[in-house]
Amino acid sequence: MDERAKIARAVGRTTIIANAALTLVKLLAGIFANSGAMISDAAHSASDVLSTIIVLIGVRLSSKEADREHPFGHERYESIAAIVLAVILFGTGLLIGVEGLRKIVSHEALTVPGPLALAAAVISIVVKEVMYHYTARAAKAIDSDALMADAWHHRSDSLSSVGALIGIGGAMLGFGYLDPAASIVISVFVMKAAVDIFRDASEKTIDTSADAKTEAAIFDAVSSVEGIQNIDLLRTREFGSRIYVELEIAVDGDLPLREAHAIAEEVHDKVESAFPRVKHVFVHVNPA
Repeated sequence: MDERAKIARAVGRTTIIANAALTLVKLLAGIFANSGAMISDAAHSASDVLSTIIVLIGVRLSSKEADREHPFGHERYESIAAIVLAVILFGTGLLIGVEGLRKIVSHEALTVPGPLALAAAVISIVVKEVMYHYTARAAKAIDSDALMADAWHHRSDSLSSVGALIGIGGAMLGFGYLDPAASIVISVFVMKAAVDIFRDASEKTIDTSADAKTEAAIFDAVSSVEGIQNIDLLRTREFGSRIYVELEIAVDGDLPLREAHAIAEEVHDKVESAFPRVKHVFVHVNPA
């Protein structure tokens, strides 16, 4: 198992334990404090356990070494996992919004809950925000789309808990419709995050080029290699979370083959060492 998979597994284990504990706390608080909103929120936390398991499967599969059937590796499994999570996240946001709209249309008032439900909502918001930042930091460190999607799933749970907090507090103060109104607003933010994750993961399955900033940095790194007179071609393509680079460099046409080859090797090694996301560099040498 490579380092990326180890980090993802450590993060996943922590979040699964935290989500299981949080689900139990919310469920008990909802039952004893007579809060339907908190019981619904407990179900949302339980769904996060499933999403984290999907992430771990995606990262584990994407970390497999290349083989005869998959000579370029398995990195796109991670993008597939991110797409699955984006769909789950969108569905979660949609259900939150539909339920809020249903309560408004049906003029359904919330049963007045006890203070235990209010405390559980506050605990949930704090815990889920910590989990969001913890997971997002790890996702950025290993450049994992699936882990970042899971981080946003944690934040969606935090936002739904904000809605529960508003609804529970509003019900206790006599404003029962604050909960469904807040749920509709929250659902928009959750679905927007899901669409962004889906778009980014989808683009990485169809050989999209790396961003302009990354390509410019690669160009500058290659240009600094002694002996290169021109860069005739620079192309990149994203393969899951990794990048493949294709280069054509121009060197003095009178150079011996060994010297031209040495320059190409230096370019290859420099790009791979300077850019951790780059998995492979193909370098073709042209005579200037």
